[in-house]
Amino acid sequence: MTGRVRIVIVGGSFGGLATAYELRRHLGPERAEITLVAKDDQFRFVPSFPWVAMGRRSLEQISFSLAGPLANKHVAFAHETVTGVDTENKVVATSGTEHPYDFLVVATGHRSANEAVEGLGPFDGPGHSPMSAGETTELAKAIRALLTDPGPVVVGAAPGASCIGPVYELAFELDHLLRRRKLRHRVPMTVLTPEPFLGHMGMGGAGKIRQLLEGALEERDVVYRTSVAITKITAETVETEGASPTPSLLSIVIPPLAGVDAVAKSPGLANPKGFIPVDDHYRHQTADGVYAVGVAVALPPVGDTPVPVNFPKTGHMTEQMAGIAARDLAARVEGREGTTAELSARCVLDMGDRGAYMAVDPVRPPRDQIPTVSEGRRWLYAKQAFERAYLFSARRGQKMPTALGW
Repeated sequence: MTGRVRIVIVGGSFGGLATAYELRRHLGPERAEITLVAKDDQFRFVPSFPWVAMGRRSLEQISFSLAGPLANKHVAFAHETVTGVDTENKVVATSGTEHPYDFLVVATGHRSANEAVEGLGPFDGPGHSPMSAGETTELAKAIRALLTDPGPVVVGAAPGASCIGPVYELAFELDHLLRRRKLRHRVPMTVLTPEPFLGHMGMGGAGKIRQLLEGALEERDVVYRTSVAITKITAETVETEGASPTPSLLSIVIPPLAGVDAVAKSPGLANPKGFIPVDDHYRHQTADGVYAVGVAVALPPVGDTPVPVNFPKTGHMTEQMAGIAARDLAARVEGREGTTAELSARCVLDMGDRGAYMAVDPVRPPRDQIPTVSEGRRWLYAKQAFERAYLFSARRGQKMPTALGW
C-alpha cells in the first residue's frame, strides 16, 4: 500500500493504548496517521480497582492522562464519544465530528450488563460491582460503611460473566481487611459463582487452581456455592435460582458483559450481543480494514456448563490481541502477511495475605503444557511491583511489561 494511511483506534484502555504503541513501533509518522478516539481522557489500570475498593489505592494513583503519552508517539488524541461506525464508507462518527479511516481498530472494551440481575446497581439498586471507576468508588464507600456496621456479605458473579478473577480477589481481600480490623467474626461471607467448580474462570480451570481456591476459602470460613444463577439483589439478600435467599447487607456481583452501544448498533459490525466476529489475525470477518481487540471481540465459551460462564477476557490477553492485530495491520500496509498465535493466560490473584500465580498455554484446553499454579507472599509483592512497572512504562510510551500477566 502506497501513501500515508489513516488508522483510527477506538478506545483508550489496554487494547487501544497497546495497539497505538505497537503500530507506531512498526509504522513511522511518514507512513501512518494514527488517531485514538476515547470517551475518557484518562487511562486507568483496571486490575487495581479491587485495591481502590479496599481503600489501598486512589483512582488518581492508578490513572494518567492519555494526551501526553500519545502526543509523544505522534498519535493524535480525540477526546470524543463514538456514536457509530460506517463500515461501507469507512467513517467513525463521534459526538464532535467524523474520522475517515483506511484501517480501524475497535478496542472499546465492554458495557456492563447490570440489567441482567435485578438490583445490581450501585446507582439504581443495592448491589455493587467494580467494573468501572464510578462503580468502584461507590463500592469503596459501601465497604467503609460495612466496617462501621458489620453484617453478612455476598461476593459473586452473574450467569454469563466472563470476568471471574475479581470475585476471588474481592473475597480474599475483604476477608483480610476484616481480620485486620478484628471484625471478621461479625461478617459471614459467601461466594456465589456460576462456575461448575471453583477456578473454572471460563477457561475450563488451570491445573491445581481448583484445589488451591477450595482450600483457601475453607480455611478462611468463607462459604461457597458453584453452578449458581444469581437472579435478584435486595437490601438484605441475594436471591438465586432454586435455592433460598442468602442474607447479605453488602452484595458485590460481577455482571455479564455486552458490547458498547455504538458498536452494537453499527450495521454489519457486531453480532447480536454487540461483540465483533474476527479471524485469527483479529481482522473483521467481513468488513474491510476493520480489526477488533480485547473485550470487544466475540469469543465462544470453552464448553457448555449448567450455568453459563463466558470465555475470559483479561488485560494480558487483550494486549496479546493488540500485538497480533497491530503487526498484521502494519504488514498489510507494507504488502506482507502478518503472523498469529494462540492466546495464553497468566494471572496473579491477590489473596489478601499472599498471592497466587497461574499460567496456561493455550487458554483453551487441551493444552501443550501442564498449567503452572503457585502460591506465596512473593506473588503479592510481584503483583504490586507489576502495577508500578506497568504504569511507569505506559505513561512514557514504552513497551509495557507482560511477564506476569494480569
